Amino acid sequence: MKSSLSIVSLGLALAFGLPASAETLKKPELDRIAAARPAPSFGAFLAQAAKADRRLAPAVAAYGKKAPLQGDDLTNIARLLGLYNRLHNQKAVIASIETMVALPTVRIDKVPQHESKAIVEFGQLVEKMARDFGLQFRNVDNRIFEVRLPGRGSEEFGILTHADVVPAVLEEWVLEDGTRLDPFKMTRVGDVLYGRGTIDDKGSIAAVLYAMKAVRESGLPLSRGIRLMIETTEETGGDAMKYYRERTPLPEYNIVLDSKYPAVVAEKGSGGLRVLFPLQASDAGQTAVTAMAGAAAANAVPQTATATLKGGDLAQAAARLEAAKAAFIQKYDSQGGKFGIDIARGADAVEIKVTGVSAHGSRPEEGVNPLPRLALFLQESGLTLADNHYAKAIRYLNGLYGLDYFGEKMGVGYKDDFMGPLTMSPNLIREKDGRLEVTANVRMPRGSTPAQLTQAVTGKINAWAATSQTPLEIDYQQGDWMARDPKGAWLSTLLNIFGDTTGLEAKPVPTAGSTTAKLMPNAINFGPAMPGKKYTAHNAKEFKEVADLDADMQMFTEMLVRIGNLKTMQ
Repeated sequence: MKSSLSIVSLGLALAFGLPASAETLKKPELDRIAAARPAPSFGAFLAQAAKADRRLAPAVAAYGKKAPLQGDDLTNIARLLGLYNRLHNQKAVIASIETMVALPTVRIDKVPQHESKAIVEFGQLVEKMARDFGLQFRNVDNRIFEVRLPGRGSEEFGILTHADVVPAVLEEWVLEDGTRLDPFKMTRVGDVLYGRGTIDDKGSIAAVLYAMKAVRESGLPLSRGIRLMIETTEETGGDAMKYYRERTPLPEYNIVLDSKYPAVVAEKGSGGLRVLFPLQASDAGQTAVTAMAGAAAANAVPQTATATLKGGDLAQAAARLEAAKAAFIQKYDSQGGKFGIDIARGADAVEIKVTGVSAHGSRPEEGVNPLPRLALFLQESGLTLADNHYAKAIRYLNGLYGLDYFGEKMGVGYKDDFMGPLTMSPNLIREKDGRLEVTANVRMPRGSTPAQLTQAVTGKINAWAATSQTPLEIDYQQGDWMARDPKGAWLSTLLNIFGDTTGLEAKPVPTAGSTTAKLMPNAINFGPAMPGKKYTAHNAKEFKEVADLDADMQMFTEMLVRIGNLKTMQ
């Protein structure tokens, strides 16, 4: 520090450890400020920071006089506002997430999502928060919930999140110590927040609402306004956004809070490959698979997969399975990670459960899928099974997937150097509408088109069906990939925010996930998943780390101020 600093300023500077040389605050300085005792108001917080580091004094003085801010001065004030928001509103944000998680916003068959009680209540919750925060609210027919913070001009930029969540299998929400969790009740264990939607996307919704509140209360002017759009059908096709954009012009530039950091500029196309087998009765004198279950939703790798055997000599069937179990686990334990098999003999049935590791459907490599392992175990155990619809589905899984999730066994695999490989993960099996459905979650990178991939996949399945004389139907809906031009002032701003706040490398990245960004013009995903960590969305025991929530609150706030004041987005 230079000698012109006062004794008081010097003491504060030493306490915060702030150098006077850097032009904008970086992670070390921000961490030291965060560790100090927080001031009671944002104005006092800024005054404290200015005394500690004289390079902040002009910006703080300008802010106090409501003079225009730009360049490093604007960045530092926005960055300090983000830190202040995080320090003062963290408990309130966590409480809001708890309230949101308690609303089971899962799409229910035969109930339109916009008529769902949970969705309606979610909209009412967002409306109350918006009104309390001094923000504008509009309910677009319970499809989209809009929250606005106007700027000085008519231009807006969009922020997109979603309120709906995927289903949860209650039995899978058990911690390693045996603690049972309710997926629709947020449970804090240490610095981890468990609950369906904590990371996808209710944590982002709460964090950005409080960021908007902080910006409004700060009085910082915005050249362009902010329009938060909360979608209600993202997990099941995005028809709410399609409804909305037919009736409302979209912002020209949009930031989506539904993927990962640093900034996502390319997404794989999401597809659902449904193969349907006609139901077929079996002789009660034969041992038959009479039920199977995997994930509750096709876009999630399940944690467990189960099969029920009935008929025939069940004692012999259970004995054969038990005899084959150890060798099977040893043989395949190195191919995809740890998994376990439990076999239970009942009075009239044998229950088989394979336990793997759940994951988001777009990231099968982060999990250990128990469904194909269950099918392979039933085949390799040497057990003779009645040739019903489940037996045919088992042969289909083994013949065209096995333990591969890159489409290689089916003969359709390929990869893009930036976006990565095609993935095909068979996750869901269920009886529905008089047929047995097996659905694989497909994620398609650049290098093919939906039509080309659909033709290749259906051709392979039809050829297998003809050779094996297996009647089946194929329903394959494949979405397209998206790649944005990774340029522009708004992208460089997002990368700067992430890099300076976290100290991590900041560069544009691709994702295997597929979000409603594809339905928006000029859309980039910014968070909330941190690089190097497993993304727990769609997982059993979905969670959000409090440290990552802090980072969201801090970065979202700075983002709103800086993007809202860019002279040009490109």
